[in-house]
Amino acid sequence: MTSSRKLVIVESPAKARTIGGYLGPDFDVEASVGHIRDLPQPSELPADMKKGPYGKFAVDVEGDFDPYYVVDSDKKKKVTELKRLLKDSDELYLATDEDREGEAIAWHLLDVLKPKVPVKRMVFHEITKEAITRALDSTRELDTRLVDAQETRRILDRLVGYEVSPLLWRKIKPGISAGRVQSVATRMVVERERERMAFRSASYWDVKGTFTGGPADDRTAFTARLVTLDGKKVAAGRDFGDDGLLKPAAAKAGTVHLDQALATEVATALERVEARVASMETKPYTRRPAAPFTTSTLQQEASRKLRMSARETMRTAQGLYENGFITYMRTDSSALSGQAISAARRQAAELYGSEYVPEKPRVYGAKSKGAQEAHEAIRPAGDSFRTPAQVAGKLSGAQFRLYELIWKRTVASQMADARGSTATVRLAARPELAGDGGTRTAAAELTASGTVITFRGFMAAYEEGRDADRYEKDDKDARLPKVSEGDAVTTDEVTAEGHETTPPPRYTEASLVKAMEERGIGRPSTYAATISVITDRGYVERRGQALVPTWLAFSVVRLLEENLPRLVDYDFTAEMESDLDRIAAGAEDRVGWLARFYRGDDATDRPGLKNLVEGLGDIDARAVNSIDIGGGITLRVGRYGPYLETAGTDGQEGRRASVPDEVAPDELTVDKARELLEKQADDGRELGTDPATGHTIIAKNGRFGPYVTEVLPEDDDATDAAPSGTAAKKKPAKKAAKVKPRTGSLLKSMQLETVDLEQALKLLSLPRVVGADTEGVEITAQNGRYGPYLKKGTDSRSLATEEQIFDITLEEALAIYAQPKTRRGATAKPPLRELGEDPTTGRPVVVKDGRFGPYVTDGETNATLRKDDDVESITPERGYDLLAEKRAKGPAKKPARKPAARKTTTKKAATTRKSPAKKA
Repeated sequence: MTSSRKLVIVESPAKARTIGGYLGPDFDVEASVGHIRDLPQPSELPADMKKGPYGKFAVDVEGDFDPYYVVDSDKKKKVTELKRLLKDSDELYLATDEDREGEAIAWHLLDVLKPKVPVKRMVFHEITKEAITRALDSTRELDTRLVDAQETRRILDRLVGYEVSPLLWRKIKPGISAGRVQSVATRMVVERERERMAFRSASYWDVKGTFTGGPADDRTAFTARLVTLDGKKVAAGRDFGDDGLLKPAAAKAGTVHLDQALATEVATALERVEARVASMETKPYTRRPAAPFTTSTLQQEASRKLRMSARETMRTAQGLYENGFITYMRTDSSALSGQAISAARRQAAELYGSEYVPEKPRVYGAKSKGAQEAHEAIRPAGDSFRTPAQVAGKLSGAQFRLYELIWKRTVASQMADARGSTATVRLAARPELAGDGGTRTAAAELTASGTVITFRGFMAAYEEGRDADRYEKDDKDARLPKVSEGDAVTTDEVTAEGHETTPPPRYTEASLVKAMEERGIGRPSTYAATISVITDRGYVERRGQALVPTWLAFSVVRLLEENLPRLVDYDFTAEMESDLDRIAAGAEDRVGWLARFYRGDDATDRPGLKNLVEGLGDIDARAVNSIDIGGGITLRVGRYGPYLETAGTDGQEGRRASVPDEVAPDELTVDKARELLEKQADDGRELGTDPATGHTIIAKNGRFGPYVTEVLPEDDDATDAAPSGTAAKKKPAKKAAKVKPRTGSLLKSMQLETVDLEQALKLLSLPRVVGADTEGVEITAQNGRYGPYLKKGTDSRSLATEEQIFDITLEEALAIYAQPKTRRGATAKPPLRELGEDPTTGRPVVVKDGRFGPYVTDGETNATLRKDDDVESITPERGYDLLAEKRAKGPAKKPARKPAARKTTTKKAATTRKSPAKKA
C-alpha cells in the first residue's frame, strides 16, 4: 500500500530546509521564493487591456478595483515545478507566514495552482519540531479578510504612486517616486531639518560646585548645581526656544539668564561663604524591565546597541526565524505564550538565582493600536530557550549578536524589578553680590541627586538603551553623603561654565521608527522597507547614525505640502492604517473604501485622489525647486543637483555655484553660501592660454570636485566649425549644437590652488593615444571613474598609477595586454570565505570579490551579496539561500522574449482576482 504524498509550500528555501528536517518522508517541502505574481507595469498589459479600465494602474478603477495579476517572469519555472509536485500529491499544505503578506502569498498560490486535492492552511510562529507538529494538527482555512487587507494596501500604494510620481517627474526630476508612507517619512526627516535650519543658538552660563559632607569617618565629595538665585529659577538649555530666546513661560516666571560676568561673580562669592543642607530627601527607587521585543522595538534597540540598520536587522532576524532560532519577527504584540513565560522564568532562576524571579509571571499587553494578537513577541524559539553560549557555534557575526539581544530581553522581561534609593540634597548659601550702591546678600540654592541600586534584578541580564536626548540630564547619578538638614558642608571649588543651546537632534533609524510608530504611520513590519526606499531614492542620506535629507527631498515635500497636503498629513495617513485594520477585521468593505479614497466621498464632500491630482492646475516648477537662503542667494534643485544662484546687478549676469554633497542643508548658512560662490566663481582661476587653440584655460571647483576647462568664444558653435555651410542650409529647422568645452578632473596628486597651465593642458589632452597593436587597433590611456586605465576597442585594463597615463609606452601597454585579463588590473584573488558544501548541489560554496561586489558561488551559480550582507559574518545558510533563490529564478530572460511572455497572461480568469478562488 503506497503512502499518501503531502506537498508543503513555504516562502523561502531556508524555511523549507528547516521544516523538511522535522517532517517525515511523506512530505515534500518546497519554497515559492516569496510572491509568485504581482500587478504588472501598465506597459506589460495585453494590448486589448491597455485602453480599458485596467490601462493606467493594472487595476479596474472604473469598477470594483479588481487587480490584474501576472506571474512574475522569473517565477514561471517555479510555478511549473510546484504544479508538477502537486500532481503527485494527495494534500496541499500552505505554510506561509501568518500575517497579511503571508496570507496573500498563500491565496496567490491557491489561485494559480488550482489544486484538486484537499488544501489546508498551516500556521506557526516558530520553526521548531514541537511547533510544526502542533501546526499539522491544527490547520485552518484561508483568512480572506487578511487577503483583502493586503490587497487593498497593494492597490492603494499603486494608486498613490502612479498618480503622484508622474507629477514629480514633470516638476522636479525624472525617475523619482512618491508613496503613501515613504512621502510621509520623508516629510518627517525634512521637518526636523527645517527646525535645525531655523534654530538660533543661545549662550547661557551655569554654576557648579564641588562640596564635601557627611560624618567624620565617611566624608564624601559630590557636585551640586545652582538652580535658583533669589528664589528665581536659573535658566538651563531646555528653557530656551529654537529662536535663541527664553521660552515665554520661562520669561514670564522671571527665570534668571546668567551671563559670563554674573555667573563668575556668583561662583567667586559662593567660594567665600558657608553652604548648609536645606533639605535631604530620600525615596525608594524601582525600575521595571522592558517588554519583550516587537518588530519596532527590535529595530530600535538593534540600531542603538548593534549599529544595525532596520533592513539589516530584519534580514538577520528572518534568517534566525527560518532556521528555527527565534519566533516570527514581524509582530506588534509584546505578549508571550505560557510556554515562553515558563521558559524565561526557569532560565532566569537557573542563571541568576530564584530571588531574581518575581512570585507572579509578568504579563505584557500589546502597545500599539490594532496590534495583531495572533503573534507572540519576538523571543527565542522552543519551549525551552537555548542560551547564547549554546548557539555560539551555530551562529556567527550579526546573527549571534541579534540572537543574544533577543535572548537577554526575553529573559529579563520575566525577572524582578531593580531596586534602590534616590536621594536629593539641596544646599543653601548667602553669597555677597554687587548691587546698587554697594553689595547685597543674595539667596542661592544648589541641588544634587544620586541613585544607589541595592538590588540589580533584571539589570543583571539586560538594560534597555535609549535615544540621545537634546539636553542630557544635568546631574549624573552619584553617591551622596549621609547628611541631615542644617548640616554644614565644605566648599571645595565653585566654577562658572558657559554653554550653547543645541538644535533638535536629527532622526536616526531608531528614533524615526519610534516616531512613526507613535504617530501610527505605516506598519512596523514595513519600516525597514520604507527607510530603505527613501535612502535608495536619494531623499535621505546617512551620516553615521543620523538621517540627513537631501535638497531633492525638500522639493518633493514642498510640492506635496502645497498641492496634495492630505497625502503627507500625519493624521490622515494614520487614519488609513486604521481603516486597513478594519478591513482585516471584516468591519470595512474594501471596494467601498477604495472608491471613497480614489473617486471621492459625496457624503462628506471630500474629493478623491483622482480629483485632487486632476485639479492641480499649473504648478510653478521653479518655485517648488527654489529655497531662499538669505542675502539675495537662492538655492535651486536642478537636474544635475543643487546649486546656488544670485541675481545679477547693473545688467550683469548672476553668479552660480554647485552645492557639494557633503554640505548638509542646516549647514548652508548665508556665510557658507557666499563662501561657495566665491570659491566656485564663474570665471574660475585663469591658468593661461592654450597655444594650440588660443582658448583661455581655467581651474574651477565643481560638484564632483576640482577640474580644468577651456573658455570657448561665444560664436564657437557646431555650424561655424563645420568645413562648409551646406549641411546647415539643407536643414535650417535643426538648431546647430554648440561645441562643448574640453574638461578634465584633477588627479589625486593635484591641488586646485597650485595646478598650472602645463598640467591642465595634459589633462585636456586626454585620452592620450599610446599607439596601435599589430592588427592596427588603437590603444589609448585615460582617466576614469575607477582610476587610470588603457582601452583597446572594448578591452580595458587598469593602470597602477595616474602618472602612467602620460608616460606609458606602447611596448609597456602591449605587455599589459599580453597578460590574462583580471578585474580592474588586479591579480587573481583567493576566495574571501569558504562556506562549506551546498546541501542541494553538493558543491563547495565560497565567497568571492567580483566586479559588482562580493558574491557567493558554487562554481555554477553566482549570487551577489545583498546590501546588508557582511562578508565576515555571512553564515553558510545565508549563502545557500542566496544560491537557491538565484537557481529558482532561472537564467535571465532576453528582452526579445518579453512579448512572448506576455501572451501567457491574456486570460483574465487566470490572472484577475476571483471570489470563487477564496472559497477553495
